[in-house]
Amino acid sequence: MFERFTDRARTAVRRARDEARAEGQRPVGTEHLLLAVLADGDGLAVRVLRDAGVTADDLRERIRRHAETGDSGLGEADAAALREIGIDLAAIVARIEESFGPDALREAAPAPRRRWGRRRPAGGPFSARAKKVLELSLREAIRLRHRHIGTEHILLGLLREGRGLAALTLTEAGVDLADVRHRVELALRASA
Repeated sequence: MFERFTDRARTAVRRARDEARAEGQRPVGTEHLLLAVLADGDGLAVRVLRDAGVTADDLRERIRRHAETGDSGLGEADAAALREIGIDLAAIVARIEESFGPDALREAAPAPRRRWGRRRPAGGPFSARAKKVLELSLREAIRLRHRHIGTEHILLGLLREGRGLAALTLTEAGVDLADVRHRVELALRASA
């Protein structure tokens, strides 16, 4: 699949890996892919996201806040609704981490398997959601009858996956995922 990636898309995937490493996290998540797409400079995906009011600094801050709170996967509105019925999400997360250790609620990386004396992570450097995004970027390119996969296809894959931390932070930033998807498709048609 990676042979179909443009140089910019390959660079974005490498940047995503570097983003995850810089945070001391493994594996690469959807949020790292989104930040890497935003670092593409003047690419189509970046232009569409900027037009939608997205900035890398804002998203990075939102992602950082989720990482600090253990990323429950719930937005502030969800946490407020739970507080209304007497459930303190922060207290629950703190008790779980007290019992099971820091980051106990994070998506677990698959345990490495031994094979012929070599040690390699079974799941590779990507989370299951990030792998799904990369697979969806290929499907988006095929759907659009493109022979390549660019950062715009990675963005379409992120939007189509719709449940990872990337989608959550975009939604929290006030972005309508369906609208951004439509804008990307219009921009692709205009550039063809």
